[in-house]
Amino acid sequence: MADIPAVVETPVETTAATATTTAATAEPAATPAAPALVAPAEPQSALTEKFTDAEWAALKELRATLPAVWKAAYAPDDAQAEPKPFTIWGVTIDPANPTSSAKVSVVLMKFLRARELKVKDAETMLIATLRWRDEMKVDELVKESFPEDVFGKAGHNFGKDKHGRPVSYNIYGGEVDVKAVFSDIRRFIRWRIQFMEKSIELLDFETIDQMLQIHDYEGVSMMSRDANQKAAASEATNIFQNHYPEFLAMKFFVNVPTFMSWVFWAFKAVLSAKTFAKLNMVGTGKSTIAAALLPYIEVKELPAKFGGDAQPEGW
Repeated sequence: MADIPAVVETPVETTAATATTTAATAEPAATPAAPALVAPAEPQSALTEKFTDAEWAALKELRATLPAVWKAAYAPDDAQAEPKPFTIWGVTIDPANPTSSAKVSVVLMKFLRARELKVKDAETMLIATLRWRDEMKVDELVKESFPEDVFGKAGHNFGKDKHGRPVSYNIYGGEVDVKAVFSDIRRFIRWRIQFMEKSIELLDFETIDQMLQIHDYEGVSMMSRDANQKAAASEATNIFQNHYPEFLAMKFFVNVPTFMSWVFWAFKAVLSAKTFAKLNMVGTGKSTIAAALLPYIEVKELPAKFGGDAQPEGW
């Protein structure tokens, strides 16, 4: 939500020194010098090509910590354990060979950017995330089934923005029975993690590694926000802040009544300044919402209920 690229050295072309010869005395040609060793090229992608020098430097440091990261996350009490490849968000990271894929660089950079390129902090965040995913059994969680009548219309991935990023919709109002959605906080959190993981599956980590999110609160009032909703929102915010770094390009809260603007500002106390800057509160009504979203999403990609032309099935 940093490794300095290997410089490919151009082999120095050496030619045999041609001695001036005469029929009488011919000097032997000099032995050609051995070609310079060529460093293997650093795998690149459209995303890694945008890394700054400071980011490459930080990435190089973080890569060097990966064996220790693996041990701290998966085998903290086994001194003999040897680091093994692990997979996160569909990208396999081999601590012994972290330069094998540009996708690995993109994933690691998320942790660095989330911690302002402070390598130690990024390392700590990565360890905590790997432990959390292991404890939550995220790979199994994504295969769980949740009641269609409760969550069927609560989350949708539909269309892309003008930069090709997927757009994720969370519906917490309208036809969705919000009371039922939040009736079991544990269940909601597991569903919400699954929905996030499915949204991430739409990212290729080569050209796109972020998404737009739109949260719809149509018909929600201050009085309808109960203790379960507040607790679930707080826990979900904590999870995404700490374990899903730099996936959010922008987030829009739509159909938010003016008198509920305090909810939006409450996020400022729990989110980093960088994340908070990506949040946008939008009022009610198609024209108001369309005015906020159409600069980012083509009208053909925006659902009609938000002022676009698209007619998604199942909404």
